[in-house]
Amino acid sequence: MKKILMKNERETTELGYKLGSLIDFPAIVCLSGDLGAGKTTFVQGFSKGLGVSENITSPTFTIVNEYNGRLKLYHFDVYRISSSDEMYDIGFDEYISSDAVCIIEWAEMIEDLLQGIEKLWIEIKYAEGSTFKRELLMRPEGEKYEKLVEELFKE
Repeated sequence: MKKILMKNERETTELGYKLGSLIDFPAIVCLSGDLGAGKTTFVQGFSKGLGVSENITSPTFTIVNEYNGRLKLYHFDVYRISSSDEMYDIGFDEYISSDAVCIIEWAEMIEDLLQGIEKLWIEIKYAEGSTFKRELLMRPEGEKYEKLVEELFKE
């Protein structure tokens, strides 16, 4: 697990951009954490790193937005789903087995659907005693994600 302290929104965006720039394979990135902590901000940077030129907004009501960059990007926000079964109704299994990058906000709500699948978990939360700083915890699950995190933090 890798823990990073980010001082502001710009650093969150930059880290997302760097990760998006490094991804060159179909991937699953799971975001969890506090409400308002910066998940969508991270996705905005991440998408730019993937070469997406469109403005990124959270698909809170549509559940998934699709974007084109170097790789196709499916951006999920599952905050409003009431059960994992709803994800099957939209064809979630087809999305995550495609040749695209899937980034999922509030992924902890569908953790049961992600069991046994290699992925990168990223938790973003408020740093203790601060309303500006954020802690970001990265937990790679699978060799390609371990290598990705290593590459992300090479100096």
